[in-house]
Amino acid sequence: MPKLKINDIELEVAPGTSVLQACEQLGIEVPRFCYHDKLSVPANCRMCLVEVEKTPKPQASCALPCGEGMVVKTNTPVVLRARKNVMEMLLINHPLDCPICDQGGECDLQDQAVAYGFDRGRYAEAKRAVKDKELGPLVKTVMTRCIHCTRCVRFADEIAGTPVLGGFGRSEHLEIGTYIEKAVSSELSGNLVDVCPVGALTNKPYAFEARPWELSKTETIDVLDAIGSNIRVDTRGQEVMRILPRLHEDVNEEWISDKTRYACDGLKRQRLDTPYIRGVDGKLKPANWGEAFAAIARQVKGMPGESIAAIAGDLADAEAMFALKQLMQQLKSPNIDCRQDGAQYDSSQRAGYTFNSKISGIEQADVMLLVGTNPRLEASLINARIRKRWLRGGLKVGVIGEQTDLTYPTKYLGANPLVLDEILQGRNAFAELLKNAKNPMIIVGAGALARKDGLFIQYRARKIAETYNMVRDGWNGFNVLQTVASRVAGLDMGFVPAQGGKATHDIIAAAGQGKIGLLYLLGADEIDMSKLGNTFVVYQGHHGDAGASRADVILPGSAYTEKSALYMNTEGRLQSTRRAAFPPGQAKEDWQIIRALSEVLGHALPYDTLAQLRQKMVQAHALFARLDHVEPAPWNNFARDGVLESAPLRSSIANFYQTDVISRASPTMAQCVDAFLKPVAEAAE
Repeated sequence: MPKLKINDIELEVAPGTSVLQACEQLGIEVPRFCYHDKLSVPANCRMCLVEVEKTPKPQASCALPCGEGMVVKTNTPVVLRARKNVMEMLLINHPLDCPICDQGGECDLQDQAVAYGFDRGRYAEAKRAVKDKELGPLVKTVMTRCIHCTRCVRFADEIAGTPVLGGFGRSEHLEIGTYIEKAVSSELSGNLVDVCPVGALTNKPYAFEARPWELSKTETIDVLDAIGSNIRVDTRGQEVMRILPRLHEDVNEEWISDKTRYACDGLKRQRLDTPYIRGVDGKLKPANWGEAFAAIARQVKGMPGESIAAIAGDLADAEAMFALKQLMQQLKSPNIDCRQDGAQYDSSQRAGYTFNSKISGIEQADVMLLVGTNPRLEASLINARIRKRWLRGGLKVGVIGEQTDLTYPTKYLGANPLVLDEILQGRNAFAELLKNAKNPMIIVGAGALARKDGLFIQYRARKIAETYNMVRDGWNGFNVLQTVASRVAGLDMGFVPAQGGKATHDIIAAAGQGKIGLLYLLGADEIDMSKLGNTFVVYQGHHGDAGASRADVILPGSAYTEKSALYMNTEGRLQSTRRAAFPPGQAKEDWQIIRALSEVLGHALPYDTLAQLRQKMVQAHALFARLDHVEPAPWNNFARDGVLESAPLRSSIANFYQTDVISRASPTMAQCVDAFLKPVAEAAE
């Protein structure tokens, strides 16, 4: 490990550490534009120049490895003059756009110009102007501001795996753009805005909406998929203006998906802000809370528990599901389920439905088998993590399911689930790769388990994991990739049919036959509402979607940005949202609605505050005790053998941009469908 001196401070660093990274370890700030921790090093902005003893001129610290006995100075007159010259060169063609630039107040160029900028320009020549590029509905371009740091080019190529951006021309004619005029069709394209150090790439839907100092900032998590990306919600008053990523190396690193970032405009559209009751004329009419609860109580009165059912939706939080489960137990109803997709897999063992290796564990795998999943659509940040592992070299990926571009090479094994039997019996060539792997991994998609033979697929996946040494001390390569935020928490607390109870498909069938008198939908919008017959439907949620359209009583709840609530991500990591804004109108937090309803029904739940409710949750389920912790699941037998169907395995998601009530209400997501999905569908026809 080399030892060196930086500004007369001696330190020892790991081999391969750059001088810039060594400076950061000491807390010495070195300005930079092109360098980024997660991207390759181009050393083309020259802003990070430092003086190194026995070298004739300043060196770019981002590309200079630390050497034994090296003596570095970051604050000499030579360094300061070099940085000022670089800054002056960068500003030759940069427009005076700061008053109208969306990057104003958050701009690296602004910040560093304060320290290294000249107080006037010395160039009399006309500034260069560059035509803006059309990158689609998400990213706005003002290319005259571009300083050619190439961060966007490297992100698109290395992280997103969609190398559509590049540099054209040379010297003063250099431009950044797409090779062919087209939108950047990546599920991670919004991160281009974050990596851009100037105002060349900005958030198009947010353009000219607000300044950063006007916004209140709340650190929370995203719930539009099962990753649980750490985010920051910026609000002005009661309106969510934008969503930005927060750093969490084990979950989302510093990236978020486009749906996480841009679907927030759906939070202010089609909202439910007052209770509704369906009148005798069949129309929904506004009501107060007392009237809504009374209408439900009239239906429940005298109704046997077997005639009552509840289904929890994809965005339901843990507290609301726990309260609803307890209410159903009080009403003696065994008919509850948190699996809207009707999945029948075995949920008795936690290892059978979680991402056991953890998301960060992907970086240790050397052979990976994807079963009935398209991680690019279902969990784009997990897909980026797989690509990151592939870029390092030595990763082999096999796919059973849809053949599609995952942004890294794969070996396609077919879509027939019977391939699992071939691998299990060693009759498939991919079995040899699994056998010889050091850290083999299998990822089973939610779509593979949401079939009639999902239980049997789960069984074969378990047997493959056991046969090919995927489960051992220090490593568990059996992973289930959930796609909805509520699923793991619901399974952890047993929000599944009790003894003799009905699951989702059976509840819907029984409702159509008149055997279910009352169905409680906790944000459940993805079921077939047309098959519910004359069942009395209570819908509790925050958007006027399918569930609200069918409901007889609507109870307005809170969206994830409007409450402090617990969620378990796909790896079983407990995380919490935090309230960034208040719900509109008369809408309340979901657990409060259920607690108030329980009192009207004569079965008051034993808590009055969120703290009391969480205490009851922890007493019943210890997994809800520690935030940001993944409890390793014990490995036991789960699922059972049976005959597989020959129907091809498919992903559970076809439209990445519209998977829930929030994204379906988002105008920006609708524009993405028009820009990215409709042309593909039309070309296929």
